[in-house]
Amino acid sequence: MFEKLKQRWKVSGTQLFLILCVFAITGTTTAYISKAITSWVGLTVESPLWQRAGLRALVLIFGYQFIILLVSIPFGQFSFFWNYEKKILRKMGIMKKEEPTEESL
Repeated sequence: MFEKLKQRWKVSGTQLFLILCVFAITGTTTAYISKAITSWVGLTVESPLWQRAGLRALVLIFGYQFIILLVSIPFGQFSFFWNYEKKILRKMGIMKKEEPTEESL
């Protein structure tokens, strides 16, 4: 499984380890922050599920994208994750596909 990821992402074993660390830390941090924000806003277990779930989903979806870039910096994997984010933003229609320049040809 790890070999397939290394080949797919074209990274070394060390880079793969660092990338997986970034994913793990980002997921945990985002879940913690979404719980904290939900509590800060005053939503509790007694609040309607759609309110709690909606707010947490927004934080998880949009906060994750920002947090993953921040966490990737100290691990030296920002360029990998910036390319990863650009792919996601293009699929969501938020970012246009880059046009080739004369320099890249």
